[in-house]
Amino acid sequence: MTRKLLIKLTIDLFMTVLMLAAMAYNLTGNMIHELLGVSLFALFIVHSILNRRWYQTVIKRKHNTRRVLNTAVNLLLFVMMLMLLVSSVLVSRSLFAFIPVDGGLIARQIHILAAYWGFILISIHLGMHWGMIIGMVQRIPGIPSPNRGRTFAVRVMAVLIAVYGVYAFFERGVGSKLILYYTYSYWNFDESAMFFFTDYLSIMGVCICVTYYVLKFVQNRKMQRLSMNNQ
Repeated sequence: MTRKLLIKLTIDLFMTVLMLAAMAYNLTGNMIHELLGVSLFALFIVHSILNRRWYQTVIKRKHNTRRVLNTAVNLLLFVMMLMLLVSSVLVSRSLFAFIPVDGGLIARQIHILAAYWGFILISIHLGMHWGMIIGMVQRIPGIPSPNRGRTFAVRVMAVLIAVYGVYAFFERGVGSKLILYYTYSYWNFDESAMFFFTDYLSIMGVCICVTYYVLKFVQNRKMQRLSMNNQ
């Protein structure tokens, strides 16, 4: 693994952690929430600079199913981050409060929309690279080689996480937030951090699992067709 790739993956990891932490507004409070948001945007800028060649060549590349999905996810994530940036300034009550602009309810709704879509897209992005992440983890010194028992246990755990993630998705009303549907749900400032992050990590797990296995299925079908054509 090259140093540049390691830096990119490290930035992706920190962006994921910051996004999760920023979602926990009811646990962090406004000031920390805005600081987390600024840190996330700073890393996103660094991430975009490191991947500038991808943006420059995205139109010229030959596109298969995986690349089309990757391009769509990356471009949508870029748009969501820009929407988050603009709406953050408009609704800020701490860091950018000196700017005499109040976005009102519309800006807050756009902020929530962009935040939740950003969360989902980051999760899908992780799922698209999950195979590479697993391969890197397995090459770490001291990590035992995979066997049938361990593989089975990991798959059972993935199923349990996915099932709970589907439950958490509906229980948290994530779907309504993705379509700007107004609900009467409020922040629960007495909620346990453990329950919050368990729910959102499970929702992330659903997106990762679905993306990973759908792409794996598509790849296997492609290999089967190639094998049949070569016979």
